[in-house]
Amino acid sequence: MKLYGITGSRALRSIWAAEEVGADYELVPTHFVGDSKKPDYLALNPNGRIPTLVDGDLVLFESMAINLHLAKKYGGDLYPKDADDQARAIQWSFWGMTEIEPGLMDILIYRIMLPDDQKDEARAAAGEEKLARPLKVLEQHLAKRENLLGGSFTIADLNVASVLSMASLIGFDLSPWPKVAAWLQRCTSRPSMAKARAAGK
Repeated sequence: MKLYGITGSRALRSIWAAEEVGADYELVPTHFVGDSKKPDYLALNPNGRIPTLVDGDLVLFESMAINLHLAKKYGGDLYPKDADDQARAIQWSFWGMTEIEPGLMDILIYRIMLPDDQKDEARAAAGEEKLARPLKVLEQHLAKRENLLGGSFTIADLNVASVLSMASLIGFDLSPWPKVAAWLQRCTSRPSMAKARAAGK
């Protein structure tokens, strides 16, 4: 199995999943600038983005699809056995990408990544405001359960936490949502995340 990407990118979430399930994989360092636009890589992922997973004959892009595959094929209890919980795991994975990531990316891009003359504090602040509603949803959900599906840590938790972990990188304060903050700390304190962050170093 080969996983293409670097830890300082969205590929970290798939590296985390690979470590969580104990997969025997090779991390192929592939940067999102330059490497991902080379012909050999584009033959695997014509989008020119990372990560990409090659698992036997399967070539898979999109981090959430990769993670759901890893959990289902190799993850044991990480992938729910109950069909309804499987649907909920997919729901939360999509939710993390559509409801949480856009606001975080606005803050990252317009407050941190762009050159000083292109930064836009108004757009970064709008990103913060965009996060208030979904974080309220998550706070209310976690008020009644330890993890997203109620019982043990699953791929649903890993996927959403992998998106929300960007908050610490960009200095976004989660203290108004204490249940969310505590849950995120539990998720990202798992040994598999430490191994993922150290991968390729």
